Amino acid sequence: MDTKMIGSKIAKARKDKNMSQAQLAQLLFISPQAVGKWERAESIPDIVTVNRLAEILGLDLNYFSEQGQPVPGNLVVKPTGDHDPTREGPEAVPAPAADERQLLVDFNGGNLAGSDFAGVTAPKRKFNGSALRGSDFAGADLAGSSFTGSDAREANFDGANLADCTFSANDLSQASFRGTTLVRTVFNASGLAGATFADTELVDVKLTKTDLRQTVFENCGFKNVDFRYSDMRGLCLDGLRFTGVKFDKTALDEATFNNATLQQVSFRPSYALTNKYYRAIKTINFDGARMDKLTYAELKGMGADLSKVSFL
Repeated sequence: MDTKMIGSKIAKARKDKNMSQAQLAQLLFISPQAVGKWERAESIPDIVTVNRLAEILGLDLNYFSEQGQPVPGNLVVKPTGDHDPTREGPEAVPAPAADERQLLVDFNGGNLAGSDFAGVTAPKRKFNGSALRGSDFAGADLAGSSFTGSDAREANFDGANLADCTFSANDLSQASFRGTTLVRTVFNASGLAGATFADTELVDVKLTKTDLRQTVFENCGFKNVDFRYSDMRGLCLDGLRFTGVKFDKTALDEATFNNATLQQVSFRPSYALTNKYYRAIKTINFDGARMDKLTYAELKGMGADLSKVSFL
């Protein structure tokens, strides 16, 4: 598809509907900037989005071909009584009603690599089996959404609301979670190699059967987080805060908790209390850590080196 031709046709069809870029973006659950890039021929929508554009603008798909002609549509956007005088067009189309906004719930199997979802409000969406590599979800409200079996490498979730989201069997390598809301979020059997979690509080989060050996945690707090059957060998957890955290059958060989704060933290061994296990516990570094007496007693009983630990 010719980028310039597609952009001009999107702009014409949008204006024929007296619809602003912001209004079209809201119906597509993308940012207005993405629509602007299409119309300026700086980027092009993927085929899934082209289909949605045709539905929203009341067009036949042939319209987007070089010789295609628009087919009159019957899209009706019901007025809500709220008009924004700054929007384009003499009779600006109001924002879609709640029932209309729910039409685009299923993004399963979509080819959405590099898509711009920054700042959208799209709770309880489904991104299962989708190509999402490099997609931008910064500042988006995705509460309650599910991501299963998707390629989300290098995706940007900075500042996004991921409360009650489920990430299962995804590739999240090099993904970014800076200032992200992570409450009751579930990561299950997902790859997080090179992913970065920074300046965020993880609350009631579950990380199960997840390889975290190359994951980066910076200035993070963990409250009631459950690490279960995860691989955290050699992981740097220095200076982080752990409250009510469970390391349940998680591999922590040679992990470091230097200058970390541990309160009501439990360590359940990944295998029986054999000499091999005691040797593994002794490889964990707690230098400069501060912990409550119960956490201290549990670790001491398992043979951890707590010679440079202080009490809270």
